[in-house]
Amino acid sequence: MPTTDSPATAPAGDDGLWRAGWYRFAKALPSPNFGPRPAGAQTDLIVLHSISLPPGEYGGDAVQQLFTNQLDWDAHPYFQSIRGLEVSSHFYVRRNGELWQFVSCDDRAWHAGVSAWRGRTNCNDDSVGIELEGLEGERFEEAQYETLASLCAALAQHYAIAHVAGHEHIAPGRKQDPGAGFDWRLLREQLGWSPQMFPEQVVAR
Repeated sequence: MPTTDSPATAPAGDDGLWRAGWYRFAKALPSPNFGPRPAGAQTDLIVLHSISLPPGEYGGDAVQQLFTNQLDWDAHPYFQSIRGLEVSSHFYVRRNGELWQFVSCDDRAWHAGVSAWRGRTNCNDDSVGIELEGLEGERFEEAQYETLASLCAALAQHYAIAHVAGHEHIAPGRKQDPGAGFDWRLLREQLGWSPQMFPEQVVAR
């Protein structure tokens, strides 16, 4: 099982930050909801989401339970509306900046659904999904931006990241997260990445 500790000797093709797609500085909690990436897929997209369970409530373990198929569907009335859902994301950033990982970035997590970006469909095939604890349209915490920027930079060192988008951009009309409360300008400034890597809709903000 992956751990959050760096291996004494990294396997071939890995480095001090990554081991078989697992990030050293994330708490590893493997999800069963994943699969292999298609042959020839190039992992070049980061997709940002927001999530809270129940919506607007923070601090519990319901998100971790959802991504590992351990959620008690009877624990809250809202959970009945998502009963039986099997999803995952590669990463989850809590309000205090704590980082969790559920799927190796070398594998395909189930976070995007029906989607399209940069002329390609099925964004799960070649993207890394990052969930931010929050409610779509609401603001996020400084600690979350700090963790997110560090994670994005680490991903770009290990994978051919060329694009960053929100779930709302790759599935317009169907999804609205992370929403208007997410500060895209701050993330761009923290990363120092080209505006061309971000959706046109957010570059002008």
